[in-house]
Amino acid sequence: MTAKLIHGYEVVIGFETHTQLATQSKIFSRAATAFGAEPNTQACAVDLALPGTLPVMNKKAVECAIKLGLALGSKIAPRSIFARKNYFYPDLPKGYQISQFEIPVVQGGEVSFFLGEEKKTVRLERAHLEEDAGKSLHEDFIGQSGIDLNRAGTPLLEIVTQPDMRSTEEAVAYARELHKIVTWIGICDGNMQEGSFRCDANVSVRKPGGPLGTRREIKNLNSFKNMQQAIDYEIRWQIEEIEDGRTIQQATVLFNPDTGETRSMRTKEDAADYRYFPDPDLPPLVVAQSWVDEVRAGMPELPRQRAARFVADYGLPEYDATTLTQSQDMASYFEAVAKACGQAKLASNWIMGEISRRLNTEEIGIADAKVGSAQLATLIGRISDGTISNNAARQVFETLWDGEASDVDAVIEAKGLKQMNDSGALEAIIDEVIAANPGNVEQYRAGKDKAFNALVGQVMKASKGKANPGQVNDLLKAKLA
Repeated sequence: MTAKLIHGYEVVIGFETHTQLATQSKIFSRAATAFGAEPNTQACAVDLALPGTLPVMNKKAVECAIKLGLALGSKIAPRSIFARKNYFYPDLPKGYQISQFEIPVVQGGEVSFFLGEEKKTVRLERAHLEEDAGKSLHEDFIGQSGIDLNRAGTPLLEIVTQPDMRSTEEAVAYARELHKIVTWIGICDGNMQEGSFRCDANVSVRKPGGPLGTRREIKNLNSFKNMQQAIDYEIRWQIEEIEDGRTIQQATVLFNPDTGETRSMRTKEDAADYRYFPDPDLPPLVVAQSWVDEVRAGMPELPRQRAARFVADYGLPEYDATTLTQSQDMASYFEAVAKACGQAKLASNWIMGEISRRLNTEEIGIADAKVGSAQLATLIGRISDGTISNNAARQVFETLWDGEASDVDAVIEAKGLKQMNDSGALEAIIDEVIAANPGNVEQYRAGKDKAFNALVGQVMKASKGKANPGQVNDLLKAKLA
């Protein structure tokens, strides 16, 4: 497919995503990684780089890297090297960051996703283990800055793509898919507000067929909304600069959500500026094939695999299957409902409809849904067997969600929502409606379908909405034949 052009320019985007790994301790020390502790209460001697301290590799962090590599079809390097990335900043106590450079633990791989009806694939260059830096705190109201080293040494997996994305929409869709994968396999909690999943977008523009333009890196995008706004603004800014005859300078930029603008923070460094060299305190990281096989055996069913199974086993459309596998909890909730009620498509419709509407309104996840899978399955069962109508089912659902009751059948009984399925009683009502509406009867027999709908409405009104609509249609048509 031809890349979308913006004012005659092609957009080129690559991503670097810092994924905080779900470990209890830091990558090279035993200090805790819990979020929200008082400043500098979770930084030990190793994190502070006190003289005589030595780093010791966290096995759990390596296992997380292996899981990601398996999930993305990457190569797991049997031997990888840790390096020192040298730069000076107040929140980096060692004066260098321990990272991986020439030989990362995860190499290659890809992330595939749908953008509308079109399948897109972004190639990965690498994913390497490294430690996080601390955090500078700027208190403008007192004119002071402080350093919190609680985050120093927190294990990260930096996931680097090839420059394969050609639009903001594609970039955001990639980030959402990667976020889904890392949370699904349990290596990251995905909390963007707390910094567990931070994206850096490398953005450049060029004329179609021309060489790659000079890129600018937008740092620390911590929400999908900010990501979209920042990239859109950066694209417009770069095109305007070029059109005005100015040259784009390689730089690191920050996005200000209050103004919707990016601003340059510093000149972008290249690898040579960091003076990488192997860390003498850490031996090569050796990952045996037996370890990879052990991790593979414990891997969960991946999102794309589960979606394919939902299509094959439950006959769901691909769109439904993809939507229902946005999280482990959502997929498990659907499967529990579908198995219990035997109506997979109805279950899908309710989860993507009423359940999702409520979750979005209350800003909660499916794990906190106020209607459990067993309750929803029972409700769908009562629709399927004709006990209640769809409208009545929504009334029951609202009652359950609002906590006014917990038993589906009790709500149906208490509210008098059972459909009238007695054919004899329905026939009597239909006979009365036909007798009272000769004009509509005549119009229907003359081929006007609207007249039939009017008669159905009169029957529903006479039954106070309790008549089974399908049964009404069948009986009325038979009477008018």
